[in-house]
Amino acid sequence: MDRDGVLSACAVHDLIADGHTIVIYQDYVLRLDSWLDKHPGGRLAILHMVGKDATDEIDAYHRPATLKTMKAFRIGRKPPGVWTNTTPPIRGGVYKKNKIPEIVEDISDSEESLLSDSVASLSDKSILTALTSDESDVEGAIKQVKAMPVLKTLWRDSDGPLKERVFTGTREAFTDWAENQDIDRDLRDYPSVDPAIQQDIARKYKALHQRVHDEGFYDCPYLEYGKEMARYTTLFVSSMVALRYEWYMTSAFFLGLFWHQIMFTAHDAGHRAITGIFEVDTLIGMFIGDFCCGLSIGWWKSSHNVHHLVTNHPEHDPDIQNIPLFATTPTFFQSIHSTYYDFKFAWDAVADFLVPYQKYTYYPVMGIARFNLYLLSWLHVLSAKSSSLGNSKAWWIRPVEITFMSCYWYIFGYLLLWCTLPTWTIRVAFVLVSHVVTMPLHVQITLSHWAMSTSDLGESESFAQRQLRTTMDVDCPAWLDFIHGGLQFQAVHHLFPRVPRHNLRRLQVLVKEFCRETGIPYTLLGFVDGNEKVLGRLDEVGQQVKHLVNCQKYMAETGESGLH
Repeated sequence: MDRDGVLSACAVHDLIADGHTIVIYQDYVLRLDSWLDKHPGGRLAILHMVGKDATDEIDAYHRPATLKTMKAFRIGRKPPGVWTNTTPPIRGGVYKKNKIPEIVEDISDSEESLLSDSVASLSDKSILTALTSDESDVEGAIKQVKAMPVLKTLWRDSDGPLKERVFTGTREAFTDWAENQDIDRDLRDYPSVDPAIQQDIARKYKALHQRVHDEGFYDCPYLEYGKEMARYTTLFVSSMVALRYEWYMTSAFFLGLFWHQIMFTAHDAGHRAITGIFEVDTLIGMFIGDFCCGLSIGWWKSSHNVHHLVTNHPEHDPDIQNIPLFATTPTFFQSIHSTYYDFKFAWDAVADFLVPYQKYTYYPVMGIARFNLYLLSWLHVLSAKSSSLGNSKAWWIRPVEITFMSCYWYIFGYLLLWCTLPTWTIRVAFVLVSHVVTMPLHVQITLSHWAMSTSDLGESESFAQRQLRTTMDVDCPAWLDFIHGGLQFQAVHHLFPRVPRHNLRRLQVLVKEFCRETGIPYTLLGFVDGNEKVLGRLDEVGQQVKHLVNCQKYMAETGESGLH
């Protein structure tokens, strides 16, 4: 195969149909079969880019030195002009040899309005044809529609107040209707997904990215990390001094603050934003995450890389897959199969019971969320995802992680809790206090995404618009940056994940200019307003579940539909 020859779109699709991992980068067609299981960022990060022009994503996540190695995987060039993205197989894309894959056309405003109305209307033909394939049996279909439950639900248009809406249909039909309402809202609020418009946005993003390189935003301010280390050391020493004088709860409080603060640097290391050297930043991340905090940096990178690429996509982003505790979108009502966990999150009676109260359980659960991270960390290092790196240059990560996490539990679990603390009451209280203190970190992580869009607007949407549509920033004065640890600039960070967090405030100015130029809304809220937005979203979805459950109970008791 001529590595400089032009491969037609049909030829590329045939290769994907044969099971090859084909990604477009710049003008090159890359075949990444041999790299898939060696990729330090995980195989899923690549699989979500199959069949797509992933130039912006690849440039955002890799250093220039790494980008130079991409050409080694090329098998040809793409046809001249703009590449038409197709849905990756992992996300449901179907490819057949000698056939152009079916492409779901990007939704126009007028088409979406018609779609939304059709799902909610009793007499619309779309509902009838969903119930019968025989046009002569329309009368029977009408009877089925009339037997459907009629329910009263709550809906929020953009950032307005919750409004009461009446919907007729099954749970599945309601979920489809709700998803269409979200899509319709995004189509109104964001630039059109017309390929020409999105290509213009992508072009302006590339120019902005070049400016980020040229103006030194990727240069790490090491002096700032010296200040960080002084703060971490002060918190840890304070905890140990309090422990020495048997001020146990004071010690637990400062230990929690130490964990809370130092994990920000682990986040930087996970994105290779400190030295830019894979081995060095990985070791920094493992020392902080695994040894100091008992949390697998390998698990975090595996999950976080996918989160960045398919942000807020219910079936694919593990960061919003929290059933049965939380649901941020009605999409979960139908149960979804997670491509990250390869597991079906079934919507069951437990979800029906818990989700209506999620507005009230949000903060308590965030207070103990760290215990779940311990479990996920061990499940990862003992899983095939971690062991798959055994044949790559990152083979050493798994044994080092297991060693560091074991050391953490020996020091914290045995030497501190068991050998140092005198009673079980104090041990339990110490664990709770130290872990609850880290709650603001978990709130900060969810704050930037849980209230934002979960809609899929099609494959033509640009990387930049998708990140800004699903992510919001938190406004705070500069002197509070150390508390938020850079996570208040999530939208900026999602556009440029390798930029050191100490440079994000300066970069925010350029991102605001970019948003004004492209017409993409830039969501920036204060910490209190951001929390209210998240709670509002949780309340909205919770109320929808409550009404669906009540309607189902009424149907079970009476055998009739009714207004509830």
